[in-house]
Amino acid sequence: MEILVRYSLLGLLVFTTACAGTLPPAPPPVSPPASVAAPGFDFARDTFAFPNEIRARHPDTPDLYANYCFVLARAVRQFFLFARFDPALPRLDEAGYVERVRRVVAGVPWHPARIPDDRVVIPGYAGLRDFSTLVHPTNWRVTLPVTRSHQEGVAGEIVADLDHGRLVQLLVTNWPTPELNHTVVAFAYRPTETALELTVWDPNDPAEPGVITFERPTRHFMATRLYDTRPGPIRVFRMYHWWLL
Repeated sequence: MEILVRYSLLGLLVFTTACAGTLPPAPPPVSPPASVAAPGFDFARDTFAFPNEIRARHPDTPDLYANYCFVLARAVRQFFLFARFDPALPRLDEAGYVERVRRVVAGVPWHPARIPDDRVVIPGYAGLRDFSTLVHPTNWRVTLPVTRSHQEGVAGEIVADLDHGRLVQLLVTNWPTPELNHTVVAFAYRPTETALELTVWDPNDPAEPGVITFERPTRHFMATRLYDTRPGPIRVFRMYHWWLL
């Protein structure tokens, strides 16, 4: 009897071990799925270039575009559903664009997207961000290439104006990146062996001065410390130093 029990237990142990050996391997770790955008939507192309401001944070700023977050969000949807941009077509005058925009924003946001042939055509622009970029009349320069000698000349002119007691308003940009198309005022500079550090007042950051650096070896400007701007190369132009510029 004892022998039979031993054999029975041995058989049970072998059977259990065999069953354990047949378990499937653990599945490989699964990577999180990639995000999926609405078909055809491109954040860098299909959103507004300018922000909706908060009036409580800018109480003394005139002509502030503020408290329109719902309008902008709805308009992003309406342009995506009902407009078609064609940069190859010639641009319209202001009245022509006003008429086209009114037709776009008259579209009902919960209606289906229109087919391309039925959409309102916005000629001369590649997308909503391009169409909505705020461009000052003197800002046409940002679209043109500049040489290192040009930027070196700008640095020298800034120093000369500051030495004569004149504040220098600067147009600073990293166009075509839609991050920085801005103006600051240089009021001091500090020369070093390898650089010229410009101290600037930034209207977007009244708490403390910003810094723009002109690097002598490479002869280009750097956004060293500008509000809400990643440090990196920028182009700098003087503003309002004669009637055209």
